[in-house]
Amino acid sequence: MAASRSPIGVFDSGVGGLTVLGALRRRLPDEELVYLGDTARVPYGTRSAEVVSRYAERAARFLARFDPKLVVVACNTVSAVALPAVERSVAAPVLGVVEPGATAAAGRAGGHVGVIGTPGTIRSGAYQAALARRRPGLRVTARACPLFVPLAEEGWTDGELPLLVARRYLAELSGIDTLVLGCTHYPLLAGVIAEAVGPSVALVDSAEATAEAAAALLLRQGIAAPAGGAGTERLYVTDLAESFEPLAARFLGRRVGAAELVDL
Repeated sequence: MAASRSPIGVFDSGVGGLTVLGALRRRLPDEELVYLGDTARVPYGTRSAEVVSRYAERAARFLARFDPKLVVVACNTVSAVALPAVERSVAAPVLGVVEPGATAAAGRAGGHVGVIGTPGTIRSGAYQAALARRRPGLRVTARACPLFVPLAEEGWTDGELPLLVARRYLAELSGIDTLVLGCTHYPLLAGVIAEAVGPSVALVDSAEATAEAAAALLLRQGIAAPAGGAGTERLYVTDLAESFEPLAARFLGRRVGAAELVDL
C-alpha cells in the first residue's frame, strides 16, 4: 500500500507536463517525483479520445510499477478525455489538471472566462463543463491555440513572432476578465499572452492550481512526505531521451539529470 514515502507519479504526453512537475516541486519540496513523458506519441491534442485513452492506460500502468501514492495527469488532453482510463490502471488517487484550473478560474472570475488549449482539450468541452458546474451562468469563451506548443518547445517565448501569434489567437476573446492557460506548454508564453490580452485580464496557470490541489489531497489523506524527505526526481521518456535534457531545462528553468528511455 502506498504510504507517505511513496512517490508521486506525473504523466504527460511529452515535455509540457514539466511545468506541472516544476510547480509540484516548488509546492512539495520533500516529495519524490517520478515523471513520464510519452515523447514517442506526442502530440495527444490532435488525436481521438479513443487513442488518447489507450495511450493513457499504458502510461498509467508504467507509473503503477512505482506504487505511487498519487498520480498527477499533467496533460490537459488526457485530463479532459481519458481520466477514467488512468483511474482503471492505478490503485492510487488520480488528479488531472482541468478541475483544479477550473476551480481557480471560477473563484477569481468576474463574469467572463476565456479558455485556451490544444484542439483536443477545447473540443472536449471539459473546461467549459467544469466551469459551468462551479459557476452556473458564467460566460465562457474557448479558443484552440495549437501554434503555442511548437513555439514553447522551440524556445520562441518572447519577441515579435510569438506576440503576433498570441494577438491573432486571442483577438476572439475580447471582453474576458480571466484566462485559463489550458495547456501545460502555455505558461512559458505567459508574458506574450498577458501582453496580448492586457493588464485587466487575470491569467490562471493550471499547473500551479494542480500543485495546490495535490498538496491539499496529500494533507487530507495523511500521506504527505515528512519534512526532510527525499525530494528527488526520476525522469522517463519513450523517445528522444538525448534531446529531453535541454528541453527540460528550458521548461523548469534549471538543469536536470538525464532521462531514462522506456518502452510502453
